[in-house]
Amino acid sequence: MIKAFIKNNVRFLIAVVIYVLIVIWIGNYWLLLGLGIIYDSYISKKVNWTFWKKRNGKNSTFVEWLDALIFAVIAVTLINIFLFQNYRIPTPSMEKSLLVGDHLFVSKLAYGPRMPNTPIAFPFTQHTMPVFNSQSWSNLVIWPYKRLVGGGTVKNNDPIVFNFPAGDTVVLEEQATSYYEIVRRNARELKMRDSYGKETPKSDNYYLQMARKEIWEKYHVTYRPVDRRDNYVKRCIGIPGDTVMIRSGVLYINGKIVPDNKTQQTTYVIGTNGTTINPKAFERLGISKSDQTMVSGSAYYLPLTKSNAETISKFSNVTEVSPIYARAGEFAPHIFPYSPYYGWNEDNYGPLWIPVKGATVKLDTSNLCIYERIIDVYEENDLRVEGSTIYINNVATDRYTFKMDYYWMMGDNRHNSADSRYWGFVPEDHIVGKPKFIWLSLNKEAEGLKKVRLGRMFMKVR
Repeated sequence: MIKAFIKNNVRFLIAVVIYVLIVIWIGNYWLLLGLGIIYDSYISKKVNWTFWKKRNGKNSTFVEWLDALIFAVIAVTLINIFLFQNYRIPTPSMEKSLLVGDHLFVSKLAYGPRMPNTPIAFPFTQHTMPVFNSQSWSNLVIWPYKRLVGGGTVKNNDPIVFNFPAGDTVVLEEQATSYYEIVRRNARELKMRDSYGKETPKSDNYYLQMARKEIWEKYHVTYRPVDRRDNYVKRCIGIPGDTVMIRSGVLYINGKIVPDNKTQQTTYVIGTNGTTINPKAFERLGISKSDQTMVSGSAYYLPLTKSNAETISKFSNVTEVSPIYARAGEFAPHIFPYSPYYGWNEDNYGPLWIPVKGATVKLDTSNLCIYERIIDVYEENDLRVEGSTIYINNVATDRYTFKMDYYWMMGDNRHNSADSRYWGFVPEDHIVGKPKFIWLSLNKEAEGLKKVRLGRMFMKVR
């Protein structure tokens, strides 16, 4: 009896200490009311908190399994929120650093876990219910952004998992493309149609409004809160206060060249003497079939590391190995901030300063396109422009002070990565965590046991 009493009290004290430390970490002292539940669970035992099973007596096998399942779901959910979660690489944007089919151990403690914005949700789903293909969270409870203390801060060159910033509004029939890019693309098509019809083109804003209306009428469009947006993984190229610039594919941070990663890829054109390259050679170099594009009987487009490009240039039937870059000054309308005033493209970009929390920037109608999404969407202000006057929350102004830090992300597969060059800054409240190592890697192009890339198992993510 005495032993049981001591055992219960020791377990109670351990639970109290752990719980109080967690409450201090979270910083919500209303949670201390939960100490009453802990006291009753271990000491007074007045309420059966696990109401689905008997406190005393034998339970059926079904109830025992149900109890184990409920415990597992709660435990894994808490682990995913506060400690770590799995993330699978779905696209080749980080090849050859990370491969399609890599499963990553993503640490939430690296930069501090976020409290969920939408705590009521179906377990282990990001935004869509399996089978039913419907929304997996409830808007009944919405919590503001809060990040707990973590082990460090985001640094240049860190691989980062984050919520897709442009994923707040989604066209369900075309989820792989940003809603905003779909609108801009349709607006360009409408404008081109008018020009072909010899009509006088109207303002860009007119076509954007028409495209937006058409999309909402034709497709199913939905909104997703920050923590329910798709997870992306990229490399953090620029941190708050940095200035990013790209010239002919060469990346500069604060005026200094950033050395290429050994696994970084660029698209090359490969010319041959009229013969094809042996597929086994591509296999030995780790160039997947999905990356091999033959443009004629004697030429290929291939994403290559510098090392692979050098190796291929030595093949006896190869006559040309040249990187493909867009020309400087050639405006790409799909590149952020989508303005011909800047005339940027994916290979010739910036200079662009990355906003810092507390910093103030001077605004005008030429640079507003860079900051309008930050002001209007990420930091939830009412923004409008009348003529050349900018109004923020109904006050005319030519300045704005940022409320959050922002980051610049790019994929290591430079010409096959939807990254900050295409949709802009990543706000601090979108940062999920840091991938630490690859715990499983599956090659969809292989068969049988060869699908498992044993050489990548438990490889550290760099």
